[in-house]
Amino acid sequence: MPSLAHPLPADSSGTTPQALRRAARTWPEATAIIDDQQGGESALSWAGLHDAVRTFAAALVASGIAAGDRVAIWAPNSHHWPVAALGIHHAGAVLIPLNTRYTTGEAVEIIERSGSAAVVVSGEFLGADHCAELLDNHRDSLPQHIIHVPVTTGSTVPDGAVGWTHFLDRATPDSIEEAERRADAVTPDDLSDIMFTSGTTGKSKGVMATHRQTLAGSHAWGTNGGLNPDDRYLMVNPYFHTFGYKAGILPSVLFGVTMLPLAVYSPTAAMTMVSRHRATVFPGAPTIFQTILDAPDRPDHDLSSLRLVVTGAAIVPVVLIERIAAELGVDTVITAYGLTECSGFVSTCTAADDAVTVATTCGRAFAGMEIALSEQREVLARGDMVMVGYLDDPDATAATIDADGWLHTGDIGTIDPRGNLTITDRLKDMYICGGFNVYPAEVEQVLARYDGVTESAVIGVPDQRLGEVGKAFLTVRDGAAVDEEAVIAHCRAHLANFKVPRSVEIVDNFPRNAAGKILKRELG
Repeated sequence: MPSLAHPLPADSSGTTPQALRRAARTWPEATAIIDDQQGGESALSWAGLHDAVRTFAAALVASGIAAGDRVAIWAPNSHHWPVAALGIHHAGAVLIPLNTRYTTGEAVEIIERSGSAAVVVSGEFLGADHCAELLDNHRDSLPQHIIHVPVTTGSTVPDGAVGWTHFLDRATPDSIEEAERRADAVTPDDLSDIMFTSGTTGKSKGVMATHRQTLAGSHAWGTNGGLNPDDRYLMVNPYFHTFGYKAGILPSVLFGVTMLPLAVYSPTAAMTMVSRHRATVFPGAPTIFQTILDAPDRPDHDLSSLRLVVTGAAIVPVVLIERIAAELGVDTVITAYGLTECSGFVSTCTAADDAVTVATTCGRAFAGMEIALSEQREVLARGDMVMVGYLDDPDATAATIDADGWLHTGDIGTIDPRGNLTITDRLKDMYICGGFNVYPAEVEQVLARYDGVTESAVIGVPDQRLGEVGKAFLTVRDGAAVDEEAVIAHCRAHLANFKVPRSVEIVDNFPRNAAGKILKRELG
């Protein structure tokens, strides 16, 4: 098994309460977070964030939340989210992030499965009111404490919930002292969070991670990006996801970076934030940067402050990496690979890598991790960020982490002589055409280079002669002339015959799960 490992840098902050205290001591007056999404501006220094977190923790204590209890957050990006998340940890409790795309039924299922003792939930937002919907339709299934997050001005607190400010008023001198004792007592091996997988191939699983595992990944991610107290981090990745929480909030705490939350992405909103706050760090999915590069109002915004873009989790055309560097003037563009079971951190490119390496590989193992391939070319990961296991599912845990500590990712890949990992497909997505294995991601990479195609998904469909053949589903740019014969001809020019899709279907939208991932099992 070829593998690559790096030593983990030493870090004195073994728990998030320790990390936040260190930030408050080291950069007390520096700005920790700026949230101007509600018209006014909510800004907190690191000392102020620490005080707000301690107050939230004390309110949890006063509400009867015990050390080790679980507390869920179901809300979009705002300054409330890091206050609540870090406050949950400060009270010795375990964070349960909920996907904002969940239906109320899906949210209740996770709340019940995790045994959450309280829920921090948003009010009216984008035409929905999660708090009211929970209380109107699922009151008997909910815990006693429902904490309302006012993500829009004038949001009404429904009966059965407590408003954010009134909740904080529960804190007392005694509960503050108890919260401080709880924070002192948290150890690196205590659970920090349980994050539920997206469930693309079945029922979601609760991934349990400790403070040690979580912060090891956050520290490695921040070190790789050269994060520092002069950075301002535009956060479009949702906080409920590892990309927003463990590669966003926590690295900011570790490195003193100013957080700039954005709840609703649009190219104009993101560019306005970059320009207004001189953002320097901007991670996101490839489609985000494609929309910014193609935005007609891009010349109206000063994006020159950006120094670091981090992307991944999808096919990344080389031309996109080149355009980000050339047209946005970004010094460093990095791609990375991870999964929830490793706190989001497996491998990464670095600032020294060229555009082709960044676009076509996932780089080398993060500090503290090893990567390897099984005989079937499945990507294996081992090291400091690998989960404790799945919540209440020892069989699934044993099937995922083998006796040697290798986590079986379910992804197929290659590792080149320099140690660069390339993901070629999901193990379950592979199909066999005429006796040859076909990995759809390779075909989708070719389709991504066809002018007018915005996104693609390839699946195997039954064929009497070959067993299975490829079928490509495409979404296309408005006004683009994309037809089946031309797309197939493009694939024939770049792929072996057995890999070429035999049919192409253009669709308006793809079926997706709550995390936004395409559900290939619903295509056909």
